[in-house]
Amino acid sequence: MKQTNTSLLSQNAAQAKQALLQRRARLLGPAYRHFYTDPVHVVRGNGVFLYDKEGREYLDAYNNVVPLGHGNRDVAEAISRQMATLCTHTRYLQDGILDYAEDLVGTFGGEIARDGHIMLTCTGSEANDLALRLARAATGADSVIITQHAYHGNSLSTAALSPSLGKSFLRSDWVRLVPAPDSYRAASPEETVRNFTNHIESQIKDIERSGRKLAALLIDSFFTSDGVFSDPVTLLAEATRTVRGAGGLVVMDEVQTGFARTGNALWGYQRYGIEPDIVTLGKPMGNGYPVAGLATTAKVAREFGENTRYFNTFGGNTVSVAAAQATLRGIREQHLQDNARTVGHVFKAALKALQAKYECIGDVRGEGLYLAVELITGSAQKSPAPALASTIVNGLRERGVLISVTGMHANSLKIRPPLIFSYNHVDRFMSALTETLDAVLRSTRCI
Repeated sequence: MKQTNTSLLSQNAAQAKQALLQRRARLLGPAYRHFYTDPVHVVRGNGVFLYDKEGREYLDAYNNVVPLGHGNRDVAEAISRQMATLCTHTRYLQDGILDYAEDLVGTFGGEIARDGHIMLTCTGSEANDLALRLARAATGADSVIITQHAYHGNSLSTAALSPSLGKSFLRSDWVRLVPAPDSYRAASPEETVRNFTNHIESQIKDIERSGRKLAALLIDSFFTSDGVFSDPVTLLAEATRTVRGAGGLVVMDEVQTGFARTGNALWGYQRYGIEPDIVTLGKPMGNGYPVAGLATTAKVAREFGENTRYFNTFGGNTVSVAAAQATLRGIREQHLQDNARTVGHVFKAALKALQAKYECIGDVRGEGLYLAVELITGSAQKSPAPALASTIVNGLRERGVLISVTGMHANSLKIRPPLIFSYNHVDRFMSALTETLDAVLRSTRCI
């Protein structure tokens, strides 16, 4: 009888989920996608865990939007307190946005820290859109170089800078693409640097042949959508000199890698020892509350501001700033940069150990709590294995662990948990991943 009741409950849950999916499709339309072959119906979050409608617990190893974890009380109280007091925009004088800007601007170092400015938006897409406008105003040029599978947003202009959107990507004549620095397939770190710089130089020449000029190189500092590439640390120095020699600006997209995720600094680009002209921010900035923006030098801001007014009704509003300040404070007080570095080091080492066991794990990349595991069909050919990656992601979901994939071929596991991830959570993740790999690959030569 108990088994019959359990089976009936399971059947009812499946029917309810199917009805929800049908309702979702009817109301939201075909452009919306969901994760996993069997989507998760989440109703609650706490720390590094999400819970579905049936109360099942999932280890969230994917959501970098909440660096302090789901349901963080300090951020929630800061939002609630400010909303109950005042929610208004930046055309009124407010202390909060100035306190936050002063707190944040010094973290970038270099010219931005000395006399730079902060400009706030609601989303990372808006931040990158604004960065494009600033770069064009400062240089008088319009062309932008990005990587071949980049994602920089979903506004009209940033969608034109996001080839990872796939078939919907409409390449504009002012956009040039370069391959990501594939350190896995290069013969040496020096070759990785040389190839990347040469591709940028080639595209600059192509821009100039077409009668245009370079406005900016726009890159995600860990090449997130391209597959997560963070080495070597010498990667961007020569590229930066090349871009500036052509009159362009260097814009670092920190929407996914920023706010201590990489462990060795607050910003991912600082790993490379460069000083960008513009840095864009987003996703984790308000621990789930929509707030984003950019930091830039006084010179770049001046070229833009002298001829253009900037106003954003919700960007930089008092509530979003309260969320951002509480999040930054939490990252510091909980020493989450140190946690990302130390836990990330152990996490990466555990994945490397697994790589030695499974031939289909071609590479383990990343730093801190931003890691990727590239899956291949054969170590000699290094051929991408997207079907295997999808199977593993769905196998992990069945075992209560949530991640996704990245890369041009969608064959790299994308791991970016909240920054409060602990050694115990790494153990739980590795146990589920090993079990999944054993189950998926038991009959293949990959073990």
